[in-house]
Amino acid sequence: MLAYPAPTTRDEKFEMIEHVKNRMLQLHGDKIVAIGVYGSIGFEKEGAYSDIEMHIVSEDGYEIEGHEFIYGKFKMELDTSQRSELLERASEVSDNWPVKAGSFVHIKPVYDPSGFFEEVKRLPMEVSKNAIRDVMREFMIWEPYETMGKMRNNYESENLDYIPVGARDFAWQTAKLIGLANRQYYTTRARTFEESLRMESKPKGYDALALKVMSGDMGDRAELYELCEDLWTGLNVWFEELGIEYRVEEMPF
Repeated sequence: MLAYPAPTTRDEKFEMIEHVKNRMLQLHGDKIVAIGVYGSIGFEKEGAYSDIEMHIVSEDGYEIEGHEFIYGKFKMELDTSQRSELLERASEVSDNWPVKAGSFVHIKPVYDPSGFFEEVKRLPMEVSKNAIRDVMREFMIWEPYETMGKMRNNYESENLDYIPVGARDFAWQTAKLIGLANRQYYTTRARTFEESLRMESKPKGYDALALKVMSGDMGDRAELYELCEDLWTGLNVWFEELGIEYRVEEMPF
């Protein structure tokens, strides 16, 4: 029995990419604007077990169904968008911008007669400073603030098994904020902590918690909790330094 995921070579991947491209052009003809590869292949950092992620872009008004499937040895993700839809998505700023922007900036075209992907690649880095600050403020309320509340509740109630889970979440949420603040995206989820540690602007206390999470040595719940408290203090000081206020003095209604 073949074990899954199965390893594939770079040549095998590009043979499959070429097959998908030809099949899409056969099915949809001149309704296809562009086809390109993103993800680890787009970054040229793929491994033997990497999946194949492709943008399939069609003319406005012409919809193509997207697919995610296993075909032979290949894990395939066909992200389909109409032309204006992909441009809009590439221009969006959300808390996932540090994770998703690279999928628009690093696209390896396999069919792009009009140079469409060159237009797409510019958009993520053109997001405004105010848009990034607004997202950071909203995300601080949605995730880190709630996560720290859960950490305190569970630590006080001695449900210590939650502490490593909450610490991982808190470190990941902070890494997203760091990417936003520095206007830098991560190459892969697997390298997010590693790359965030090299960024210039980050809150005090982040390095210690990120390194602890990366090490996997999270058995000492009390130590881990204190690292989270240290980061929470540093995160709030950092927000003040950035001029981002997420608390209000009056009810918003």
